[in-house]
Parts: sequence; structure tokens; C-alpha cells
Amino acid sequence: MFSHIHPDNYQQQLDEKQLSIANNFAQFDLPSIDVFSSPPLHYRQRAEFRVWHQGDELYYIMFNTETKEKFKVVDFPVASTLINQFMSALLADIKDKPVLRQRLFQVDFLSTLSGEVLISLLYHKQLDEQWIDQAQQLKSRLSAIAAVDIIGRARKQKVVLDKDYVMEALTVAGKTFHYQQVENSFTQPNAKVNEKMLLWAQQATKATGGDLIELYCGNGNFSIALAENFDRVLGTEISKTSVRSAQINIAANQLENVDIVRMASEDFSQAMNGERVFRRLEGFDLSSYNYQTVLVDPPRAGLDPESVELVSRFERIIYISCNPDTLKENLAELIKSHKIEHFALFDQFPYTHHVEVGVILSRR
Repeated sequence: MFSHIHPDNYQQQLDEKQLSIANNFAQFDLPSIDVFSSPPLHYRQRAEFRVWHQGDELYYIMFNTETKEKFKVVDFPVASTLINQFMSALLADIKDKPVLRQRLFQVDFLSTLSGEVLISLLYHKQLDEQWIDQAQQLKSRLSAIAAVDIIGRARKQKVVLDKDYVMEALTVAGKTFHYQQVENSFTQPNAKVNEKMLLWAQQATKATGGDLIELYCGNGNFSIALAENFDRVLGTEISKTSVRSAQINIAANQLENVDIVRMASEDFSQAMNGERVFRRLEGFDLSSYNYQTVLVDPPRAGLDPESVELVSRFERIIYISCNPDTLKENLAELIKSHKIEHFALFDQFPYTHHVEVGVILSRR
């Protein structure tokens, strides 16, 4: 099943990605590409599996994305060591407990470098007091492995034992940053590569000064690690859950110069232009910001034309992309006003065709 995962060939697959990116972006005058590797095994902090019931047997399955064929998963070398430990322990524990195993159809795992795990159990049945009692006992037994919390999910039902998040600790340039990561909200799946991304962005913006505006800031992943390089940081994010986490993370890292507001980048553009007044920006004087640097980490669709126009107004642009194709389209516009200073490849997803790319541009 994991025949494509060969740690011995890790460097080769990374070299091939670098060559592919260099060819793909050949039309641009690129500086040398900074390449950041992943651990060759156990690099993902998230994993989800369907659960297959066959008589007394109970096991995880995944589906081949091309053939839709299902295959049994005993261990998962892609996922963190902690997830692998909990995978086997969980099934062994609930196998003879009907209340916990019946109608269970999926298990999601979220783990951290800090040693915490969150397990979500998804059911085709309503969860009652008996389930809650047995799930609490399960949590107690699994806690022998590491700090764990459990969530039960069913239609229109979510039962949390005892919290629905983990606290991650990422180390960047010898300093530890703390991040709340909530179940089902976006976080970078490869924590070790995320640390390298943060370090790269931190080093590339050293002694920059001015203010940083981050669009699509999520839980504050970049804003928090980069805050020391800027006078003030203002992040925008549309997801309520991520904004709540970002506020918690600002407090957890004792930062005084970071603010997060819940709004779409298009709305922020209108507010910045003075075209519209937004109640959620009460107390913020947008005209007081020194708009030197903007950071964008957009979804796979990349930046829409309005957002490209917005970011092109800044002296410096930090663009993190999970889709080189849409990045390429956006760069074709941005290089009309800016030049590429740094270009990086982050191997977030080893042994797949996916790559994460970072670009820093400055005004010509």
C-alpha cells in the first residue's frame, strides 16, 4: 500500500521536485532555490481513516484515490509516531466494547510535536450517557501512552472529552512558540517543515521594520513567529474558529504588537481604501499602519485579481503557496511591479507531487 514511500529514495524524490519547480518557473528570473527537506518518515501530524467491520474484526481502511479500491491499514509510516501508537491501541481497546465500536465509521487523529493527541470518533448513531461513560474510561486507559482527548461525533452531535484542541509547541531559531490547534480547523500538517518555513520567513524579514499585514492568517502561524521583526502585525482571517485560536495564541505567546480581525481579504481591501466602514474594525485606525510588508498564504485557488492588486501596493510581499500553478499565474502579474528576492521549496508532502513554495518579492 505504501509502496511509493521509500526513505532510501527520499533525496532523489526531493531533487526531482526541485528540478520540476525550476523548470516550471523558468520564465522568471529566479534566485537560487532554497530547499527545505522533511523527515523521511512520520512527518504528518494529522491522519484520518475509515473503519471497517468484518465479523469480530475491526480495522482501518483507506481508499486508493485513483481506483477507489479499499485497503487495510495496519500502520501508517506517513503519520507521526504518536498517531501510529494510538492507532493500534485504540482498536485493540474497543474491539470487545460494543458501545464504543458499534456504528463507528471513521477515526481522525491530530497530534503535536509537544506530545498531545486528539482523537475524533465518528458514528452512524446517536451518542448517549453510556457512550460518554465508556469513552471517558477509554480516554483514561489511552492516557498511559500520552496526553489525549477524545471527541465523539454523530449527526448534529459533538461530545468533547475534555477539550477539542491540542496545544502545539514549535521551535524557531531556538525560541518556542505555542499554538492552539482546533479539531477540523486548518493547521500545517508537517510540523517539522512548518518550523523551517517559519525560520525562513523570519530570517528573510530580519530588521525589516514597518508593519506586517497578513491575509488568510489562520491561527496566527506566521503572524506570531514574525511579530518580532515588525513594529505591528495585523492579521485577517474569515474563519471564526481560526480567529478565536489566533487570539488565544497571541496571549499564549505574550505578544503586544499583534491584532487579528475576522474579515475576508476583499473586505480588508475596501476598508484600506476607505470605500466601506466595517463595525468589526472599530478601534482600528487603518490609516495609522505603515503598510510595508504583506504576507499571503492563500488556498489552492491562489489570489483573485483584487487581492493581487491589493498586495502589489506593498513594498514587500511574502507569498506562501500550496499550488505552484496558481502561484505562477499570480507571479506573472506581481513581477510587473516587484522583483523576486527569495524563492524556497518546502517538502511538506514527501512522495507526492505536491509542493509548498515560498516567494519574497520587493518593489522594483
